[in-house]
Amino acid sequence: MYFSHAQTLEWSRAVADICAAHPAVAAGLVEFFVTPSYPAIPAVLEIMKGGITVGAQDISAEQFGAFTGEVSGAELYELGCRVVEVGHAERRHLYSETDEVVAAKTRAALRSGLTPIVCIGEDQPMGLASAVSECGRQVRSALATARAAGEHGRVIFAYEPNWAIGADQPADPSYIREICQGIREQLDEDADFPDSDLIYGGSAGPGLLPQVSSAVSGLFLGRFAHDPNAVALILDEVCELAEDSARRADVAPARDSAV
Repeated sequence: MYFSHAQTLEWSRAVADICAAHPAVAAGLVEFFVTPSYPAIPAVLEIMKGGITVGAQDISAEQFGAFTGEVSGAELYELGCRVVEVGHAERRHLYSETDEVVAAKTRAALRSGLTPIVCIGEDQPMGLASAVSECGRQVRSALATARAAGEHGRVIFAYEPNWAIGADQPADPSYIREICQGIREQLDEDADFPDSDLIYGGSAGPGLLPQVSSAVSGLFLGRFAHDPNAVALILDEVCELAEDSARRADVAPARDSAV
């Protein structure tokens, strides 16, 4: 609720123009998604035609019925949404969403053909092993109801240490890398959800991706992307990372083939 409706559309037009002209998008180096507030979704879908995925910030655990004020995954999919946030820290803390609610909403998203972006993260700074264990518990809990119901599909986990949300700086890059490597190892072992992915949020902005890209697939942006120019800077970083990777591949010594 930072933007008015008019500001949301103005931002969306600016970002759509940036993406349309940026080589990182043209080369398919990024998968870009936007989750505006509910009333803006139809207009943003129209603006973002051509390569930018649009989603919602929340979803009902129910498919249909007498649930005034709720929005179902089926309706979101019908509109054209393909992703949806689930279990953001604010939803948990301000609206008392429990692990059971998060699991039900994760299942509802998958049942409707949406990719849930499930937010996970520890409440307070803690030791690396404890943080990895807590995040792993949240991952298993979020998937439990869908797993039991036989629902499958892609799930994106957004690691957001709750104590870093709204802070002046994100968590320390070395901390992010260590935690995300531990989470990713657990995701890789889950045969029921083999397409799961991991991104980082929590005061993420320009300058962070190069420091954590070895452990995450991308960033979950909030306040620090309210300026469209910040989005352009992060896309520049994507290009620079791709160029660095290509240079390393060019200079890597050839290996003898085994027959």
